[in-house]
Amino acid sequence: MKQAKSGLEEGKEEASPSQLIDSKIKGLSDWRGEMLARLRTLIKQADPEVIEEVKWRKPSNPLGVPVWSHAGIICTGETYKNAVKLTFANGASLEDPSGLFNSSLEGNTRRAIDFHEGDKIDEEAFKALIQAAVVLNTSARPAAPARGSRRGPTVA
Repeated sequence: MKQAKSGLEEGKEEASPSQLIDSKIKGLSDWRGEMLARLRTLIKQADPEVIEEVKWRKPSNPLGVPVWSHAGIICTGETYKNAVKLTFANGASLEDPSGLFNSSLEGNTRRAIDFHEGDKIDEEAFKALIQAAVVLNTSARPAAPARGSRRGPTVA
């Protein structure tokens, strides 16, 4: 007998990352699901080209961790008993004039935002942070040398 994958109906092919994130949100069925769904919508509004992925799937977390990427990871979305945590992969390199980052502030690379029940989201500041992460990711990609180009000084 074939087992259902990730809580989806039997007989279906492997779920897409977006379907897995949908399942994760539905499975939360409390304020955390609503918060994660709202943040997901804002991420997609801020970057219509964002790619949804799911990473770190394991038996204790079969739906994995939602990841939003554009030329690299923008942020991950994890849920805990009392918080929805969005961790920005390169958050320490981002300007945060609105002070959204409130967690993982001591690290050299990452920064996070913990959202708690009843928190209001500063939607414009959040979308600006997503867009800044995309700009950072896309500008951090070194240009590939042109085919046939030489490195170093040219000898006459």
